[in-house]
Amino acid sequence: MPGPFDGVRVIDVSTLFAGPFAASILGDFGADVIKVEHPRGDPVRTHGYSKNGVGLWWKTLSRNKRAVTLSLSAEEGQELFLRLIQDADVLIENFRPGTLERWNLSPERLLAVNPKLIIARVTGFGQFGPYSRRPGFGTLAESMSGFAHITGQPDGPPTLPPFGLADGIAGLAAASAISMSLYHRDARGGTGQVIDLAIIEPILTVLGPQLINYDQLGIIQQRTGNRSANNAPRNTYRTSDGRWVAISTSAQSVAERVMQLVGHPEVIAEPWFASGGERAKHAELLDRYVGEWIGERRLDEVVEAFEKAEAAVAPIYDAEQIMSDPQYQALGSIATIEDPELGPIRMQNILFRLSGTPGSIRWAGRPIGADNEEVYCGDLGIEPGELDGLRQRGVI
Repeated sequence: MPGPFDGVRVIDVSTLFAGPFAASILGDFGADVIKVEHPRGDPVRTHGYSKNGVGLWWKTLSRNKRAVTLSLSAEEGQELFLRLIQDADVLIENFRPGTLERWNLSPERLLAVNPKLIIARVTGFGQFGPYSRRPGFGTLAESMSGFAHITGQPDGPPTLPPFGLADGIAGLAAASAISMSLYHRDARGGTGQVIDLAIIEPILTVLGPQLINYDQLGIIQQRTGNRSANNAPRNTYRTSDGRWVAISTSAQSVAERVMQLVGHPEVIAEPWFASGGERAKHAELLDRYVGEWIGERRLDEVVEAFEKAEAAVAPIYDAEQIMSDPQYQALGSIATIEDPELGPIRMQNILFRLSGTPGSIRWAGRPIGADNEEVYCGDLGIEPGELDGLRQRGVI
């Protein structure tokens, strides 16, 4: 069955994570995504680990995209780009504000060529404001949003995530904004429009009530390690066989079951136990009770006992353990793709399952310029000889 974005054409000229991730989501659900990269190659191709000279992150991030090369700083490249835009539905770009305008490819010109075009501009700080011209990366968003300030041990430094957290959240937000814009255009008789998405904002939103807590109560959230200011026990605990588990007691009933399970039902009668916030003030005591009980048992014993007690627990996994987990296997969360460069490769599957219009991974990231002929000659009608000339002049 075709995906929900079947027939939607997306031009992805963004680099690194947030913009390309948004395009990947659209491609997973049927969009025809044309990945436009500089003739030198996209930076993601050499970012992180590689095998046999092939970038592995590229294989995941650029799946379901046709790969073409194009120099947008060249006048011939700009004209070719306008031809690509004529029949496109979405453009995703993350150049520093003013770059498209400098190339004479401003949103105004693009919308004049294609009034129904959705232009998603994904930048670190947005298109205006005192920081808009600064280089913007997810690390800066993780810092400025308050994430790093509240992450880490109380006596340790602010801690950054070891992966593109802010970029990933921004990519999800961009895909959502694009979907809303397409719905407005196609279901409500709207036109094209420009989406201005600053990477510093989506992560700020998902961090929860820290701003309203400060506004109304003057409270500035501090680092609490793996503990929570909202409930307890909530932490990571080591088992007797050297593994780790995490538990959560966001629900009062679960907190009570945990304490009964670990042999300390007496604390349930304490007045402070009836509130998650008050339990958090007694985290040291509760963690000791839970940690001692877990520390005397193997991982499989802990998980089995928690499941029988209907208490929330999960083992802390590495990548190998994720691959072999039966729940992930049942859901099909890990997909195996046959790749012409690397053979069978495994990666995260599509984000969610739609019963009527399911998504799919049709191919992994393609070699550089692999689809130049198909897109430029087949889609745009350029003669092969002309394409050779563009290649010799460094335009593609």
